[in-house]
Amino acid sequence: MVRFGSRYLVDAAAWIVGLSLAIWFRYAFDVPTDAYFPVTMLILVTLFGQLLFGFVFELYRGRFSFGSLEEVRALGVAVAFVAVCLGVPVLLLGSGYGVPRSIFLIATPLALVAMFSVRFVKRLLIEQRNAPKEGVTRTLVYGAGVLGSSLVRQMLSDPTTLYRPVGLIDDDPAKRQSQVRDVRVLGAFNDLPRIVERTRAQFLVVAVPRADSTLLRLVQDMAMQLDLTVKVVPTLSDILAGRSGTGTIRDISIEDLIGRHPVDTDLSTIAGYLTGRRVLVTGAGGSIGLELCKQIAGFGPSELVMLDRDETGLQQAQLATAGHGLLNTKDVVLCDIRDAPALDEVLIARRPEVVFHAAALKHLPMLEQYPDEAWKTNVLGTLNVINAARLAEVDTFINVSTDKAANPTSVLGHSKRVAEKLTAWAADDSGFRYLSVRFGNVIGSRGSMLPTFQSLIEAGGPLTVTHPDVTRYFMTIPEACQLVIQAGAIGRPGEILILDMGEPVRILDVAKRMIAMSGKQIEIAFTGLREGEKLHEELVGVREKLERPFHPMISHTRADTIPPTRLDHDGWMARMFAEPRVNDTAVLEAHRAQKEHKA
Repeated sequence: MVRFGSRYLVDAAAWIVGLSLAIWFRYAFDVPTDAYFPVTMLILVTLFGQLLFGFVFELYRGRFSFGSLEEVRALGVAVAFVAVCLGVPVLLLGSGYGVPRSIFLIATPLALVAMFSVRFVKRLLIEQRNAPKEGVTRTLVYGAGVLGSSLVRQMLSDPTTLYRPVGLIDDDPAKRQSQVRDVRVLGAFNDLPRIVERTRAQFLVVAVPRADSTLLRLVQDMAMQLDLTVKVVPTLSDILAGRSGTGTIRDISIEDLIGRHPVDTDLSTIAGYLTGRRVLVTGAGGSIGLELCKQIAGFGPSELVMLDRDETGLQQAQLATAGHGLLNTKDVVLCDIRDAPALDEVLIARRPEVVFHAAALKHLPMLEQYPDEAWKTNVLGTLNVINAARLAEVDTFINVSTDKAANPTSVLGHSKRVAEKLTAWAADDSGFRYLSVRFGNVIGSRGSMLPTFQSLIEAGGPLTVTHPDVTRYFMTIPEACQLVIQAGAIGRPGEILILDMGEPVRILDVAKRMIAMSGKQIEIAFTGLREGEKLHEELVGVREKLERPFHPMISHTRADTIPPTRLDHDGWMARMFAEPRVNDTAVLEAHRAQKEHKA
């Protein structure tokens, strides 16, 4: 409280000086003696007014940091109230009491300038005291906008920082003469070699809002040539969602280099079907299910039920959504989607209004060995969830699918394609919004390519790649889950929603980049495409027609339907393995065309 009292003393002294100078200026430094008393009383009343309005606007209650923009704004408002509340009576009645009417017109700007000046000088002293000492790493900041400028100021005022900014880089010609404190814009990105030689910088921090993977790859490639370590500034949403630490700067990751921007999500439409409603997620312990639960919880459902057969996965989901992993509350349900009676019992008892079906077997080569398991989980398990949802009168059902369901050549793809058809059948039969969401590989999901590559690199290699030309579509886990949640808002019954995933990424390029980032000498071994695996993955089936009625990056298509009565395990197996087990879509299409011609 003493510290905030000192701020009032500064402001009180400013008013005393301002009012004293005003009276001297008014009387040309020859103040009549009969004005001393009324002016002294006016000064005392003004000091009380400053104290009163200072507390009203929380100037002296510890709300604002010293010299901040918020404090300056509040100070200006408080002084204005004092000047008006006292200046107007003085203007009307002052001459009758020996007080010049113009005193506040002169004193107010003088006092305000004095208050601002003290705060400005004090803040400069604080920043100078907190400036980074010698020994910190010389750092360039790419981006001279709001984000980059804020980062430079933070570096210069944080005594514990590991970075000392020595220059800014920006491609905007209008910013070429910009300067933040003593840190100037030294050029554009193409000038980086010259700037590094001039500044002897060791780090480059990318402070470009929503920098995409194309830009980050260019930066990383240039930085590797110049022996620069690249850092990035995480977005606020990444920090709040726990996908980045609370620190301002983090290392660049392979996800940054091959990822994409999340889809712009219409929060108002999402809130309309999730807020205050009962929601159930199957496969809640998996990578997609866990992120789904975290995002859904943020929309305030009346109840979020997380269902999985993996108790450890459920504990992780509960930790992420409820802040504890006690596993003794009703928000976690241990149940296998293969167990239809148990599933019916859960959904009838909990009566969810929205169901996200993320439970599935997903590893392509494993299901090639054990196709019956794909049938039991991805086909019959999905049917069990659909039937239970219909018994519970669920009005919105979102089935999480995969790009491998488009023109399928694998057991995984065929099983997920049947799941899409069953979901479409349920929509036609019930009239409710039962729909599917299809997307490509998810970066960093459990058992996916990136963690596998990382493990192989840490073990010293070799790093195994199936084929030098194989490509895949990629998206981040949060992006995938945004699509799934958005689908529940804009999807129509029986549809499949597909995200525009941009250009596919060559796996060999990812492998080489990860090896380069590791700094190790790792061999790459080519193992050949596995049974049922495509060289180039697809998102759209050959007979599927796309439209984009609601979102510029989300396509809609109608799914074929199959009723449960037509499910035939033996026939499915026979048809699936009668298809050529090839990796090339053109060969597959030629085979299909030949079959249609014979028919």
